[in-house]
Amino acid sequence: MRLYTSPATPFGRKVMALILELGLEDRIEISNVMGTPLAPGSLPVDQNPLGKIPALQTDAGGIYDSRVICRYLNDLAGGALYPTGPAIWPCLVREATVDGILEAALAMAYEVRLRPVDKQFPEWIEAQWVKAARALDVIEADWAAVLNGPLEMPQIGLACALGYLDFRHDARNWRQGRPQLAAWEAEFANRPAMLATRPVQI
Repeated sequence: MRLYTSPATPFGRKVMALILELGLEDRIEISNVMGTPLAPGSLPVDQNPLGKIPALQTDAGGIYDSRVICRYLNDLAGGALYPTGPAIWPCLVREATVDGILEAALAMAYEVRLRPVDKQFPEWIEAQWVKAARALDVIEADWAAVLNGPLEMPQIGLACALGYLDFRHDARNWRQGRPQLAAWEAEFANRPAMLATRPVQI
């Protein structure tokens, strides 16, 4: 298998961290690619016609969207990062919440990095942050038992989201007013899989 990703993408980091947690690194080749919605560059459009990463090339064809790739690799490895039975649904909702934070954070970054200053929409950027901050507040208030429970994919995704906020939006100081989440992140960030996948500027 071959994974197309980038050292800067938080969605790719989710998959990379899962690969390391499940011990799949010897079964997957990594191809780092570059591009944006304005200039696809080397993005893997043959594996994902949407031109987005991560994308996983398998013998059966391309698999894309980080959530789909994570489910696929977890099943392939016989992992336990997704529960079975009724517990799967709240787990998937939590994963969707974390991905929503990432989507908002990416939208904020694209607005600043890809648009000329005179075409940027500050109110829209703030609206994206409001969504992310609201979700972080819910996590701070309601997720303590989950975050301190058995390792599941939403925890990995959340750590990647918080790392991306530090990487691209450190001035927002997501830790302010969220002491439990900040303490959890400080510990979780020291997992080998997280240390090995820290985002890199390209």
